[in-house]
Amino acid sequence: MKSLFIILFSFAIVSCGPQKTDSFKAKEIYKSENLIITQISENSFIHTSYKQTNDFGNVPCNGLVVKNNNETIVFDTPINDKSSEELIQWINNHLHAKINAVIPTHFHDDSIGGLQAFHNHNIPSYAYSRTTELAKENNFVIPKNSFSDSVVLKVGNEEVTAKFFGEGHTKDNAVGYFPAENILFGGCLLKELEAGKGYLGDANVPAWSETVEKVKQAYPDVKIVVPGHGDYGNGKLLDYTIKLFKTQ
Repeated sequence: MKSLFIILFSFAIVSCGPQKTDSFKAKEIYKSENLIITQISENSFIHTSYKQTNDFGNVPCNGLVVKNNNETIVFDTPINDKSSEELIQWINNHLHAKINAVIPTHFHDDSIGGLQAFHNHNIPSYAYSRTTELAKENNFVIPKNSFSDSVVLKVGNEEVTAKFFGEGHTKDNAVGYFPAENILFGGCLLKELEAGKGYLGDANVPAWSETVEKVKQAYPDVKIVVPGHGDYGNGKLLDYTIKLFKTQ
């Protein structure tokens, strides 16, 4: 009886003790005047730069770096070429990784503003075809490669996807997905929790909720969601954005 108690007690300690989970304690691993990099999983990093605006003040703008086997892919550039050059150097010198591609998810400068720095390093860029058209119309730096619906790129032994689901924040807002860690980069299509609607000058507000519904259905296993501005979270950001733009 005593030995049975010891076995049961030992099992209880094992069962209630710390278990290996998918949780990762995010940490800021780089900070300068122009750029902050926060590691949010084993192989994913948010890069944050700042855009000075008249209506919303000094706005933090997020992008994402995903890594596998000393290769990376970057979603959205920092706000300008100076900050983008800083990010490129950080990836090369601190991650010791090659940048396979950069993917701007829409044509605004918080997504494409630092593209020339990537081109200066002969890093391929990929964007939804409408993003390329809008970049041309606005005399911005033009992505080198276009996709009509989606693109799948290799990063090490893994893949990332970028796909256009419909209009919302802009007519061209695509999203990125890193299946290896179930991370969605929603860019400016998605809002942080409790955020307002933000800049609507190029938006299709009536279509916004339906577009995000399609994203939600496409990625049912998503664990981490990164918006274009503000704090990252989980699938609740999808639900919040859907509700925020739902038309009665």
